Amino acid sequence: MSRGPKILIIGGVAGGASAAARARRLSESAEIIMVERGPHVSFANCGLPYYVGGEIASRDDLLVSTPAALTARFNLDIRVNTEAVRIEPAAKTVVLRDLVTDREYSEPYDVLILATGAAPVRPPVPGIERPGHFVVRNVPDALAIEEWANRYPGGQAVVIGGGYIGLEMAEQLHRRGMQVSIAEALPQVAAFLDPETAALLHEEIRAHGVGLYLSDAVSAFENARSGERAAASVVVLRSGARLPADLVILAMGVRPEASLARDAGLAIGVTGGIKVDDHLRTSDPAIWAIGDAIEVRHGVTGAPSLLPLAGPANRQGRIVADNILGTPRTYKGSFGTGIMRVFDLVAGSTGANSRALDSAGMQYRAVHLHPSSHAGYYPGACLIAMKLLFDPDTGRVLGAQAVGRDGVDKRIDVLATAIQAGLTVEDVAELELGYAPPFGSAKDPANLAGMIASNHRTGLVSSISPTEVSRRDPNTTVLLDVREPSEWSEGHIAGAIHIPLGEIRARLNELPRDKEIIAYCRSGLRSYYACRILTQNGFRATNVSGAYLTWQAAQQAGC
Repeated sequence: MSRGPKILIIGGVAGGASAAARARRLSESAEIIMVERGPHVSFANCGLPYYVGGEIASRDDLLVSTPAALTARFNLDIRVNTEAVRIEPAAKTVVLRDLVTDREYSEPYDVLILATGAAPVRPPVPGIERPGHFVVRNVPDALAIEEWANRYPGGQAVVIGGGYIGLEMAEQLHRRGMQVSIAEALPQVAAFLDPETAALLHEEIRAHGVGLYLSDAVSAFENARSGERAAASVVVLRSGARLPADLVILAMGVRPEASLARDAGLAIGVTGGIKVDDHLRTSDPAIWAIGDAIEVRHGVTGAPSLLPLAGPANRQGRIVADNILGTPRTYKGSFGTGIMRVFDLVAGSTGANSRALDSAGMQYRAVHLHPSSHAGYYPGACLIAMKLLFDPDTGRVLGAQAVGRDGVDKRIDVLATAIQAGLTVEDVAELELGYAPPFGSAKDPANLAGMIASNHRTGLVSSISPTEVSRRDPNTTVLLDVREPSEWSEGHIAGAIHIPLGEIRARLNELPRDKEIIAYCRSGLRSYYACRILTQNGFRATNVSGAYLTWQAAQQAGC
């Protein structure tokens, strides 16, 4: 058997470990070395918050595989507690440091794979390095948080940042019985969602007694004053709010670990990630890069992006191994598909949101809907708030978001597949999906989203977004509420007139024909029916997308 290439991989976890395992499956003769700065080479970093909260009971469950197991199964040379100090591309060597013995040595390679990941952002805020402040990146971080939290049962925790890790940690610290607050510099949590969708998470967070401070960045971490109890620090926000904390989680995002690549003269992208081509090769033909460290092309907008997600990193590891060992494959970009649980709600998204599409200068339309998670007559059905974004000319699906208590994962996965396959809203409307009353409806929520968008494209109905309702001109429009009297009495949009759907045909003479009728109901279905009645009777009618439910969420979001 001829000698295969010597493959040196810097970094483990999702990308590095996947590349190593795939490379061995493709070549028994390759020499494969994987170095990892920490003590664990393959661990479930996405599971760290759930260990802190006790949902994952054993720390051993966080270890996907051990160095010994990987070595036995794949014949790998695994070196944990080993840091890559610098890359010497001309000599095709990497200088490594054994962190136990502090010994430095050079390791040659034929092919180098950088899977260095991303590091938590730690801005230069005064006091940020105080004891009791933690990031969440690896198993030792989780163990340190657990140990510290055990000292302060029922204490106060402040989470800085409302992204994936921040929200998951807030939920899990609350589960431990701590009093939790979240401070977010942006006007919303979960920046991958549009504001009116994220507003549903704000309501859920507050309903669980968690303090939520939006548009309020941290200005300092200070000692406690008289009357304040804070084992870690008092988190001072720009608004002047002071949040005493026994424990602080720093979850202000991550940035690519690209210093090794930068110092080696490799090209760095505009986002700060390592620049790679469609085959995931860097500017040096012998060096490849994968995972959270790289800049990727967004699969919808084409824009250079940072999308630090485990799924893409795993797939990139596989693709790189294929390319190195003779099976050319391209990486088609990342679509940002993600999902998270926030207490009793689930939020998911895929493709591009409105901000990304606006930034890319792409035209799009959006529809909102509130279908049931499964057949309404079967017990336990819950509403899902969905948003579908699409190209009005081609019908191509560009993005989707969903928030609900059940069934979100299925619909986001369906729509993620539709986006990556280049399907149109008409295609989505016709998808044949699994149906039984406990699991869905004969018209699945994904189908319904496609049908509503298709109706817009064919001109069967026109709509406005809930945010446009407050900007309407009362001289040229009439706002019509078609809900039942009991719903109207519980709350309605100011300035609306009320005619229940069942009475519209008999009361057409009460509506002006020289103005546009803007109709809404609770979720958008009845007002769609009303628009069809009005249009066929000579009126200009427009539906409020997502109707009263989405309008309420938009109001809460300040849209």
